[in-house]
Order: sequence, then C-alpha cells, then structure tokens
Amino acid sequence: MSVDQSYPFPQVFLVDGGGGPQHSAQPPNLVPCWSYPPPQERVRSRGKSRGCMGVSPALSLIVLMLFLLVFAALGFEAYQIMNMQEELRELKKVHSATEFTTPQTKIEFDSPQKQIGDKPELIEEKNNRPAAHVTGRIETLVFPKTLRWDPHAARSFLTGAVAYRFEDGSLQVNETGLYHIYSRVELIFQHCSPTSSFIHSVFVRRAGHRSPLTLMEAHRAGLCSQPRHAWTTESYLGSALKLQKFDRVFVNASHPDYLSHAYYGNFFGLYKI
Repeated sequence: MSVDQSYPFPQVFLVDGGGGPQHSAQPPNLVPCWSYPPPQERVRSRGKSRGCMGVSPALSLIVLMLFLLVFAALGFEAYQIMNMQEELRELKKVHSATEFTTPQTKIEFDSPQKQIGDKPELIEEKNNRPAAHVTGRIETLVFPKTLRWDPHAARSFLTGAVAYRFEDGSLQVNETGLYHIYSRVELIFQHCSPTSSFIHSVFVRRAGHRSPLTLMEAHRAGLCSQPRHAWTTESYLGSALKLQKFDRVFVNASHPDYLSHAYYGNFFGLYKI
C-alpha cells in the first residue's frame, strides 16, 4: 500500500509515569484511521430517529388519514347506491300495481287534480255561484224612493244567475235558493230636528203577486241630539232569505235626496248560500 508521505500525520506519544517523552508507537508506514464519533454510533443514532420500518411518525399519520378518507368515501357511495336501489324497487312496485288496475282507476291515479284540491266541476260551480254587489248612484235631478245603483263603479260586480235591471234598480235572481241579502244607506241631514226620521227597507216583487213583499225594514226617529245642526246617520239591513226564480229585489229609502254621495256609504247586494 503506497501512501503520500507529503501529508502530515499526527504523532502519538506514550507517556509513562515518569513523564518522559517516548517515541511514537505508530510505525511510520501505517496510515491511522480516525473517526469521531465512531461509524457504529452514527448508525445507531440514525436508527433512533426513525419510526416503524424506518418511516417517520408524521408520514405514517398522514398516510393513515388518507386511508380513512378513502374508506369513508367508499362507504358513503355504497349508502347512496343502496338508497337508489330501494327507490327503484318502490317505483317498480307502483308501476306493477297500476298495470293491473282498470282503465278508470288508472286515469284517476294519473291525474293529480283528482287527488289534491277540489274537483273541477266544484270549482266551476263556485265561480258561477249567483252573487251581486252594486254601489249607490249619484242622482242630481230626480230622487226616487226606490234607489238606483251602479253595477260597474268601484267594487261592483255581477256573477252567475243574477242580473241588474236599469229600468227599476232591482237585482233579479234567475235561480231558486237561499240567499243572503244586505243593504246599507248613509244619510246626511242638513237641518236636523227632533222629529227627523227615515225608513230603510228591502222588498221583493214576485210573479203572481200584485203587491211587493217586504223582506227587511228599519225605522229611525229622534236622530238629532243637537237640533238645527247637520247630522249623519246610517242604516244596515242583512238577512238570509229564500228567493224564487225571477224574483226582483229592491231597496227603498224615505229620504233619497239626503243620501251620501260616497260610493262606499251606499251599497246593495246578495249571494246564494
């Protein structure tokens, strides 16, 4: 083995108890091999810093978490697939049940309006139920006791078998039945006195009867607590009454010239119960 003699090697001296110097115990041709710490100790220190099978604990924890996430995703997908299979089996049962029903039953099963809400014929009957509501008409020249009404102003309406007759101010019913009839009038007395009074009535004219039939009536007297002052009063009539086909219902007021000009203060109407 050749060695470069130009490289200085450290000399080792042995010292005895006398303290005298001794010659180097190393032969001049041998190359010393120094290592600190020893190689075996370095290998042992590296082994202590590793985990199981030479893998660090942090890396092991990350790999474990990834495995758990994968298994959780697989379990959720399996649960979703089971639910879809259950719904598919229910749909097959319903479909097989409808195949063995009669055509009429199948039509009722397939049509949602037959299952939820009112039947179409009932809805149509409600929309065509006889009803009417008319508001007061402002008179400027003639003030008849049998009041006239406006079937188009404000919230007025006519539906079903009811008609308004302009010539006499009546509501004519074209269907026999039980009706709720109502009327309200509002009067303004410019010169009120203790003897002031008025009459508000609802009557009907019926085929085969010469004279009208009074249905409701209100009589007000002694209206004014402070005479010689303007005074406002009102009267409301309402009741459920039996009407026959082609009956004409009217409203009378004893002082039509005192009626308020507010359309919401005077109205008249009926509807079938």
